[in-house]
Amino acid sequence: MNDRVNSHGASTTGVPESSLGMILQRGGEELCLQKVNNRFTLRFHTQLSPSQLSQLGWGIWQRSIPQARLELFRVTPEHLERAMSQARAGEDVVFASHVYQLKDNPGAFVYLTDEVTIQFAAGVNLARIRSVGMEFDLIDHKIVAALPNTFVFLVSKQATTNPIKIANKLIALPDVVAAEPNILIHQETHYQPRDSLYNQQWYLSHNGGYQLEPQSHISVEAAWDITRGNRSVVVAVVDDSFDLNHPDFQGSGKIVAPRDLKENDFLPLPGEKETSHGTACAGIAVAEENGRGVVGVAPGCALMPIRTTGFLDDDSIEKIFNWAVEKGASVISCSWGASAIYFPLSLRQRAAIANAASKGRNGKGCVILFAAGNANRPVNGKVHERNWPKNILQGNTHWLNGFAVHPDVITIAASTSLSKKAAYSNWGENISVCAPSNNAPPGMWFQATGFVFTQPAISTYLPGKGMFTTDQLGTAGYDPGDFTSNFGGTSSATPVVAGVVALMLSANPDLTAQQVKSILEETADKIVDANADPQLGMRGGTYDENGHSLWFGYGKVNSDRAVKQAYQMRAVTGEVSQYIRKKSDRIIKIPDNYPQGINSIIAISESSLVKDIQVKVDIRHEFLGDLEIYLIAPNNQRVLLQNRTLGRRKNLRTTYAVSSHPALEQLLSLSTKGYWQLWVLDMVSQDVGQINNWELSLGI
Repeated sequence: MNDRVNSHGASTTGVPESSLGMILQRGGEELCLQKVNNRFTLRFHTQLSPSQLSQLGWGIWQRSIPQARLELFRVTPEHLERAMSQARAGEDVVFASHVYQLKDNPGAFVYLTDEVTIQFAAGVNLARIRSVGMEFDLIDHKIVAALPNTFVFLVSKQATTNPIKIANKLIALPDVVAAEPNILIHQETHYQPRDSLYNQQWYLSHNGGYQLEPQSHISVEAAWDITRGNRSVVVAVVDDSFDLNHPDFQGSGKIVAPRDLKENDFLPLPGEKETSHGTACAGIAVAEENGRGVVGVAPGCALMPIRTTGFLDDDSIEKIFNWAVEKGASVISCSWGASAIYFPLSLRQRAAIANAASKGRNGKGCVILFAAGNANRPVNGKVHERNWPKNILQGNTHWLNGFAVHPDVITIAASTSLSKKAAYSNWGENISVCAPSNNAPPGMWFQATGFVFTQPAISTYLPGKGMFTTDQLGTAGYDPGDFTSNFGGTSSATPVVAGVVALMLSANPDLTAQQVKSILEETADKIVDANADPQLGMRGGTYDENGHSLWFGYGKVNSDRAVKQAYQMRAVTGEVSQYIRKKSDRIIKIPDNYPQGINSIIAISESSLVKDIQVKVDIRHEFLGDLEIYLIAPNNQRVLLQNRTLGRRKNLRTTYAVSSHPALEQLLSLSTKGYWQLWVLDMVSQDVGQINNWELSLGI
């Protein structure tokens, strides 16, 4: 992935016209594309039947992509351009596009839609915005409410270039902060069925036994002494489908606001040939306690089943998270990612997640969990790849899961029934905690929807029990019968944590999303795996000075301690009698492209409890969209004050308060005494700046 350009768009200036169509603007970066030489997509004015599509002479119709109203055709490479030219001339064709791949990312197909998202600089008026649209033959479509001065346009048939080129031309305009084409990429489900069958839910609680290390479970029975969940706490499980007829999903108020984004209705049921990954995930989190079958981590909580389109375009992600927020989800559990090696999120995708994490639950924030993935690779980092069949991957390769590194996401890795690293589990600095799951059989390491990688195999036996959960009724699904013990992957670890979070919010509904994350990390079990990874030979199962492990994050989730701490935090607030105010006037340069960040420190000598907190900052930077800004408390808890959404702005003078920034609530009731730090990270090269000053006000 060395062809990636790490910039915020300015680098396209001066790029030859022929190259503009091969650079994808994506979340402040530029990704290199290459055309697939035997496929293209069309959109028609009228909907055609499969038989009508099969009779068209432009190519062999493959299938529909309904959420974008696209039809996929296949041709021989020598006929691609001629077939597309003939199709464009058709009276009923309104949009035609090549199909792309991310460079050095075999099999990850990128489909273009006719949408372009444009974020304009502050002060650009509506007349100028419309003028830019007309200049590029774009049609007003909608406003992106979660981002300032941001709009979605449609590419008209009169446009002479495709959305990728249009975005690259737009980014060179001084009025434009960011411009991105909306793309579709296959959704990857982070699970491969395993062949181990165990008729028990060892991951909830156990007393030892074959392949069961003491305390490899989540200690849920002690947590159940406080609560088994409340129907007011709704767990949104976002997945492929759900067998809502299963007895373990029955009960008054159990199902809340079901949604099927694939069929655009409200019955997210599995199709004939689906194994229903969502049914298994939902059972782990919230299967009802009904005297039969299995029981979920949070059996008393409600389930919001959301069936995805199967693609991860901007519109689909917005619909997922907007639906969850609007319908009252407390927790959003996502056991999937993109079928791509390197996948940064788009502006709209990042904003949709951030909006749910800040605006959900009446401003306390939805708690959002994502599976780390099952490739045994970093969620963000480089691996020197070798020995792949046919050299599909080789050399220094950058892996990135954009969902897993989002600052508002809790990213979940997998441990085994022996309290070791699950062989497939992805890893890295962005892992929050791990949870129990299965282990992997030798040989197959990584599969993804749309393509299959057979990684360099190992022959070592990898012990560990499988996960027992709900399955489709009858012979459909993973196993014959109504349950399966073949479930696993970080897909099953994630709903385990989602269930724990649901118990925490049942015990204390006033917790913010950031407080939940902090409690999970503070109360986790520090399991250790001193062995080398059998595939890569690396070691990451111990903890650094900050208590973080590359493999396990801050440890294995412990529901007993997490729920008890959540319950104990119910009564903490009081009236503020006075403020401790301290200011740092020291000017500090912000190093360019320096993810380690720089710190400015304010020392507080008074000892009291924090009842309110305000942070005033004054920063100048040539491109503020490069920066992430955190406040770090004396106990090393950190709160994200500002993510990379400021774009081309150059001056940041603002105050972050509990009322406007609920994430600061997690620092209430801490001691005022000690060193408080403003931590500023510049994540992209080219632009520099400085901290002019900052002020900390602590109410006591």
